[in-house]
Amino acid sequence: MKQRVITAVCLLAVLAVIVWQINTPALVIAVAFISAVASGEIMRCANVSNKFIKIVGITFSACTPFFASADVMLPLISAEQWGMVIGFIPNIVFVIALCLVFLLAMLKGYSHTSFEDVAISIFASVVVPFGFSIFIRLRDMFDNEQLGIYLIFFALICALATDTGAQLTGMAIGKHKMSPNISPKKTVEGAVGGLVFSLILNAVAIVIYNKVADAPLQTDLWIALLVCSLPVSFMGMMGDLSASVLKRNFNVKDFGKIFPGHGGVMDRMDSSLFTLACTYVIALVTKSVI
Repeated sequence: MKQRVITAVCLLAVLAVIVWQINTPALVIAVAFISAVASGEIMRCANVSNKFIKIVGITFSACTPFFASADVMLPLISAEQWGMVIGFIPNIVFVIALCLVFLLAMLKGYSHTSFEDVAISIFASVVVPFGFSIFIRLRDMFDNEQLGIYLIFFALICALATDTGAQLTGMAIGKHKMSPNISPKKTVEGAVGGLVFSLILNAVAIVIYNKVADAPLQTDLWIALLVCSLPVSFMGMMGDLSASVLKRNFNVKDFGKIFPGHGGVMDRMDSSLFTLACTYVIALVTKSVI
């Protein structure tokens, strides 16, 4: 427990610095780091033995966040200049090239590289870093930067508050197992408590945002966000369960050990990948109507 607390305090300190410097390259550097680590964790747990595929996949994961927005390098490089760099070749070209490189590596190392290794590596190197890159996409997609930053916290609250609320409620009154074959400790009562806790914290966050933001959320928008917090939080729980299924398939307890007492990046951010994706969809719809 002491180790978990110390790690949590250190993570909060790092998070505070990133939030303080959220409009600088500090955010993209942090996202690139967690993308690379998460990619490596998945390939390691899946026993991908082809070192070339692992190195290329992790490198690709670390580079992906830098292509999420033209504003990622501000103030070091202007949005116009970086936009020309990332727009010179469509992103899908890089994904296709990665798939071809992995398949060629499979042919060369056919004795120890299976198609399953390639499929898992593509997922770890493309899908996972794209999910984490949503941090940057949300920050930069609105003219009102404060709204984008708020949506980042909306996604994180839906993930972290649901997990914390579910754990506390489950410990207090949990009786009915939610998914005994996947995660025996999760209960229906805990799930409901997690959703309620997320809804409450999101309501508090909206109140705080409307008090400090230059442009408060319009009534119809904050009501819609509160309503959406429930399905988004539910998807966060599904992300957690999905990660549990993966760990059972890989026969591992944790994805990694980078956070002592907490596991790896994927152990801490599994539900956030789902809530970020859902929040990004909400942001796209919001941007089209405001």
